[in-house]
Amino acid sequence: MPPYFTDLAQQYIDGEWRPGSGSWDIIDFNPYDDEKLASITIATVDEVDQAYRAAARAQKQWAATNPYARRAVFEKALRLVEEREEEIAEAIVAELGGTRLKAAFELHLAKEFLREAVHLALAPEGRIIPSPVDGKENRVYRVPVGVVGVISPFNFPFLLSLKSVAPALALGNGVVLKPHQNTPIVGGSLVAKIFEDAGLPGGLLNVLITDIAEIGDAFLEHPVPKVISFTGSDQVGRHVATVCASLFKRTVLELGGNSALVVLDDADLDYAVDAAVFSRYVHQGQVCMAANRVLVDRAVAEEFTGKFVAKVKSLKAGDPRDPETVIGPVINSRQADSLEAVVDQALAEGATALVRGDRTDNLVEPSVLAGLPADSALLRQEVFGPVAFLVTFDGEEEAVRIVNDTPYGLSGAVHTGNIERGVHFAKQIDSGMFHVNDGTVHDEPIVPFGGEKHSGSGRLNGDTMLDAFTTMKWISVQHGRSGFPF
Repeated sequence: MPPYFTDLAQQYIDGEWRPGSGSWDIIDFNPYDDEKLASITIATVDEVDQAYRAAARAQKQWAATNPYARRAVFEKALRLVEEREEEIAEAIVAELGGTRLKAAFELHLAKEFLREAVHLALAPEGRIIPSPVDGKENRVYRVPVGVVGVISPFNFPFLLSLKSVAPALALGNGVVLKPHQNTPIVGGSLVAKIFEDAGLPGGLLNVLITDIAEIGDAFLEHPVPKVISFTGSDQVGRHVATVCASLFKRTVLELGGNSALVVLDDADLDYAVDAAVFSRYVHQGQVCMAANRVLVDRAVAEEFTGKFVAKVKSLKAGDPRDPETVIGPVINSRQADSLEAVVDQALAEGATALVRGDRTDNLVEPSVLAGLPADSALLRQEVFGPVAFLVTFDGEEEAVRIVNDTPYGLSGAVHTGNIERGVHFAKQIDSGMFHVNDGTVHDEPIVPFGGEKHSGSGRLNGDTMLDAFTTMKWISVQHGRSGFPF
């Protein structure tokens, strides 16, 4: 077991590692074999206050620090991740049940986002805007918002914590991070350790390992943070948005999805099968961009379905430490129970199980279901696990209608032999992202990432980080004397 689970099983507040003062512990388990990894005494409302106050104190000097000096911290953090890559990968496998392939995928993206944070430190630029008033100079500055609260999820915790934490810090803010209770080390303490060792001044980044059963809405309602960046379910995201709106706090919400991968009648079927299987089953389907629905033109449905089912049956499920394993465990028993209930409901509604995976504890093998009634609620909700719905359609117009018939609008993909046909199709989909002749699961450091409808609001990555974590300030200078009417 990596040393992180003994060394980092604490809160990180104001540059100090210390136990929480709560009356109970969060127990960190390996979802594959139920091994106890760590026991962490939770943080209380008082520690939420301490963390935010520490970030606010440290932020003023950090914002005034030369951005070239700030940049050096992120260069060092990147080197540390590279040096510790194997240890971090082992922690991802242990705490998340992520496969070796998934750990490598997450770490690759984490390094890319740290590289972008290096550039972001120098990104803010001011402008001088003309004025209709003689002798007036209008200066517009990009300034940090102050302190950012970050709430990260369990599925890609290292990446998705860094994705908000690193740019917020690079742009001159302080940060308080609350990782998911199932991934407190990889999503929280480990991030703090990387930045501590990279030379980030104490107090700027704080990590609170706690539960809403203990702190309620204190993390959101505290007066210090000006922005809350939340990644998680749309149900919780709606609550976050409501609380923050009432307090005039800005939110960046990266929420759930119900993406579709669409196979048109002129697609390369072998390639489309590879893309669809990856898009549905990567990290056991616990990905917001995963292809819940695989839509296939009736003209090619029989051939595609045969190839898709054969490939799904070949996926090895089991111990995520085995490099050959493709399907590891889902994060906890509640998630596994919900997936069993989804399959049972689909079958009760008349679907056919082309593949019916077994369940052993948290290990849920892949299922492929076809023939679900068009009005089934299951086709409109997010299914966070290795269950695929195959849906046939007749022509592009019907495919567009089916893809859009969901409250979500995050990602998606279409496969076709005609690129411009694919682009035309993509333009008709109500989503923040859509891909032609590729999978549905993509994230790149400088391309705006985010969704429409219930899939969230705001964008992350690249220049959109400036919109998320800075604000604009107008300072005017009057050269000479202004005239006043009285």
